[in-house]
Amino acid sequence: MNSVWRSVVPAFFMLVMSGQTSVYGYTVYVTNEKDNTVSIIDTVSLKVTKTIKVGQRPRGIILTKDGKQLLVCASDDDTVQVIDPVTLETIKHLPSGPDPELFILHPTGNPLYIANEDDNLITVIDLVTNKVLAEIPVGVEPEGMGLSPDGKVLVNTSETTNMAHFIDTSTYEVFDNVLVDARPRFAEFTADGAKLWVSSEIGGTVSVIDPTTRKIIKKISFAISGVRSEAIQPVGIRITKDGSKAFVALGPANRVAVINAKTLEVEKYLLVGQRVWQMVLTPDEKLLFTTNGVSNDVSVIDVPALKVIKSIGVGRFPWGVAVSPN
Repeated sequence: MNSVWRSVVPAFFMLVMSGQTSVYGYTVYVTNEKDNTVSIIDTVSLKVTKTIKVGQRPRGIILTKDGKQLLVCASDDDTVQVIDPVTLETIKHLPSGPDPELFILHPTGNPLYIANEDDNLITVIDLVTNKVLAEIPVGVEPEGMGLSPDGKVLVNTSETTNMAHFIDTSTYEVFDNVLVDARPRFAEFTADGAKLWVSSEIGGTVSVIDPTTRKIIKKISFAISGVRSEAIQPVGIRITKDGSKAFVALGPANRVAVINAKTLEVEKYLLVGQRVWQMVLTPDEKLLFTTNGVSNDVSVIDVPALKVIKSIGVGRFPWGVAVSPN
């Protein structure tokens, strides 16, 4: 057996034994904020297969719905870089506005909504024409971006204003603001659109909001034995499609919280790398990948088993993470 197969076969059997039977696998892309690179990970071998250079201070990263374009927020270059996932060459740049940090695509695949942290704006881009459709004023230091499943409501979180801004995607107008705890970083709708989850990094909570009434249903807090409360800083959120489980990255606590998304109770904590930040579920929801900014690695979580199965070294300060749609 040659060296390549010696490395791939054990990883494959590990996945099969734990129920990960997606033989074709997916491709995971990780932005490395300090290296100005993107690490590319194969989900079968669970290894970095390639690292490519991108713009300065890459953070948010996403693939288009058809998987044919990889979009990267090159924050210090004030642009969104568009990369061909096959050739790994840059196709074009989008007029993103200053300091793009996170972004989200409309459920139809177009347009793209970008949070411009330094300018307190959301920039809306048509991916076909590469033109700016609108600039929406929001609170100070916008970051988190969530879209309702029907694409009618965009939610942005502003870190300094401590609000979730509800925006009508047809008029580009803010129609409501919800005050949450300090420094909200991420917003995620459930697949049925019935709830919106917003993480508050300094507040140490996740606010679960009813998008219809814009009232907070519950604030989820966290307590970890042996970890100082100020080190528990919720950032990234991922919720399974069936609405049964939610995962919350807890920053310097070096844990991912597993939450029963029906009862809104914390079930357990998974120990991952240092300063866990963003996360992505594979489309089959068998694996969860986390970016760990201080330990410069990615943790791989077996979702059915709720167990960390591997740590993968990447570049310096991994920040954003995306996965191929198929």
